[in-house]
Amino acid sequence: MKKFTATATVRFKKSVLEPQGKAIQLSLAEKGSHEFTLVRVGKYIEVELEAASLEEAQKKMEKIAGDMLYNDVMETCEIHVAPVLTAGERAGG
Repeated sequence: MKKFTATATVRFKKSVLEPQGKAIQLSLAEKGSHEFTLVRVGKYIEVELEAASLEEAQKKMEKIAGDMLYNDVMETCEIHVAPVLTAGERAGG
């Protein structure tokens, strides 16, 4: 089995009111920063997993994301998976 790192970036869909981002935007405006016309807050999740291949790691991450990390009715999720490089691979050999 190989090791992979995977990240999931979860954001509310544009059509969903995002109260935390709106609160930050209003706070910025109160402090005189009116140029911030939209603020959105999301989640960034990073995991390390084992899989036989990059494709299998991608499928595993998509499954847990759909099951536990985001609500597809209100949110979107962008997933990136990459192999964990060994010290030799990072050094170019």
